[in-house]
Amino acid sequence: MSAQGNPVVGQVEQRKADHIRINVEKDVAFKGVTTGLERYTFLHQALPELNLAALDTTTTLFGKRLRTPVFISSMTGGTEEAYHINRTLAAAAQQVGMAMGLGSMRAAIENDSLAYTFQVRDVAPDILLFANMGAVQLNYGYGLAQMQRAVEIAQADALILHFNALQEAVQPEGDGDFSHLYSKIETLCAQLAVPVIAKEVGWGFDEAAARRLADAGIAAIDVAGAGGTSWSQVEMYRAPTARHARIAGNFIDWGIPTADSVRFCRQAAPHLPIFASGGLKTGIDIAKCIALGANLGGIAGDFLRAAVNGGVAAVADLADTITQELRIAMFCAGAADLAALSQTPLHPAF
Repeated sequence: MSAQGNPVVGQVEQRKADHIRINVEKDVAFKGVTTGLERYTFLHQALPELNLAALDTTTTLFGKRLRTPVFISSMTGGTEEAYHINRTLAAAAQQVGMAMGLGSMRAAIENDSLAYTFQVRDVAPDILLFANMGAVQLNYGYGLAQMQRAVEIAQADALILHFNALQEAVQPEGDGDFSHLYSKIETLCAQLAVPVIAKEVGWGFDEAAARRLADAGIAAIDVAGAGGTSWSQVEMYRAPTARHARIAGNFIDWGIPTADSVRFCRQAAPHLPIFASGGLKTGIDIAKCIALGANLGGIAGDFLRAAVNGGVAAVADLADTITQELRIAMFCAGAADLAALSQTPLHPAF
């Protein structure tokens, strides 16, 4: 499909370019709401009876072995700049041995000429890679064929289905019909050739939503809680009028903190992999999330800025640094591997 003469396709591509620019240039963090992770601490183990060099941060998900539970959370695609960013991120993920999520692939479905911006397998043949589509598109003409096409474009191991009700609500051009999605999600999970991951985009899942998604056949949940990037603020910066900017701006601190969303999702779906994301910065944050019930910890904005400003080396160095912080947290908490870390109690911060 050509973008020429199609204003909807042009809007999608421009929106993706705006999102990259705003995330790199503007302060779009939550102001009054935090991740909630500061409320927890590990009891320091002065005698851990462990060898730091022997700690194991590997894990397996969807049949692929990861050397670290750190992953690159979904960000971008659909523009020439996004193509280079995605390839930078993917090459670093291949080097480090971590998973990666692509940004929303609607642009590639509606304009075949943009598919290349999501194609990274030649630089990252072994990584666990997630394609990405908006759940709400199931109410706007999308079905199994479009979702399968996204997976094929990316040669992905799984599909992220993202839930962004607030973002759509504050976009003047947003898709606001989230009604009757459950049965369509259930059908997609049953028919798609790869696992389907439910992902919020910065406001978190509560326990009831997580339970319903698990019942629908979702294979994993990425909580993407509040405390990191506020996408209502991103939309505020690209708002076409003062009225739209005011509405988006007033939702700056909406959402469920990441720590609470991890606990809710683990309680609702004890059998599913849970990904923690939303404001994570350090390996200590990821260690806390694993102790709260997560399996992986995702970071987006910091990896985006590293890719833009420093390339593959900067992204890989950041991932290695975060993993080393995680290893030291495990060492000082007395956890030899991720399974032990998941059973390590957290305590109220002193």
